[in-house]
Amino acid sequence: MTSPRLSSVDKKHFGDHPLNDNVESFQQHTAESSKGFSFREIGCIRARKKVVCCDFSSDGKILASAGHHKKAVLWNVDTLQTDATPEEHQLLITDVRFRPNSTQFGTTSLDQSVRIWDAANPSYCVHAHTGHTSHVMSLDFHPKKTDLFCFCDSNNEIRYWNMNPFRCTRVSKGGSARVRFQPGSGQLLASVSDNIVSIFDVETDRQTHSLQAHMGVVNYLCWDMNGEYLASVSEDIVRIWSVASGKCIHELSSNENQFYSCVFHPSYSALLVIGGMRSLEVWNMAEKKSMAVPAHDKIIADLAQSPVTGMVASASHDSYVKLWK
Repeated sequence: MTSPRLSSVDKKHFGDHPLNDNVESFQQHTAESSKGFSFREIGCIRARKKVVCCDFSSDGKILASAGHHKKAVLWNVDTLQTDATPEEHQLLITDVRFRPNSTQFGTTSLDQSVRIWDAANPSYCVHAHTGHTSHVMSLDFHPKKTDLFCFCDSNNEIRYWNMNPFRCTRVSKGGSARVRFQPGSGQLLASVSDNIVSIFDVETDRQTHSLQAHMGVVNYLCWDMNGEYLASVSEDIVRIWSVASGKCIHELSSNENQFYSCVFHPSYSALLVIGGMRSLEVWNMAEKKSMAVPAHDKIIADLAQSPVTGMVASASHDSYVKLWK
């Protein structure tokens, strides 16, 4: 694969200097908050069609990716060997998430279904909910109560499900694009609907915050590893929110490089990795500096990280999934 050309936003960050010089300059700027930082591609695999989602298992040994291929591809992170689920989804897969401390994972799809699989034996579906009436857009597993997961649909409904027995226990309003439980405690659930990010208390189903600073549609959100901060992404801006206060504490405008995804760096809490049109933007929030890294040929639709291995994965519409460290 040939390296992507520098886009105008890349040139803005790198100027006419060699890439390594700029990386070195960025490292000097971020020395205090991210001493010893480096960020480079360490693995790459090509899928047959656009990839829109990815997630690491809790131990960091397996990466699942999915999208227009209508099945989940499972990587062995050490060997880059792959396995895959059968093509039981009828339309593209919108989200993939591992159950904590398990080889099981879930997939959601525009075909109005949710399916649970096991990476240890991916040849058959463990559970399936196929009777839904709208597109299923996202799912997540509770970090502690691992029998509990939830998903949201295009009708702005969030449904909470038990794994055993496999059934719906509650339906709420307020999520149509993405749902993510707060890491660690799972006390809160963050969701996205249009340009509003909502935070709910999981036990009481009470909305604790409604974050409405985005002008455009919010297409992505993620928590930091401690569950204290939340990042929300629209094409024009990334905002970092304090969960305690509900206030926006940092923001970065996209300028010419539209934003689509983000993840907090697994080793350096002051760094946010943002997926753009072709490049990854590495943003030091504390020092208000950023660096663009050429990464893909099309939209970087999803990012995942593993605190165990220190790796970041990027999934793109160019049909590639890449590993970074």
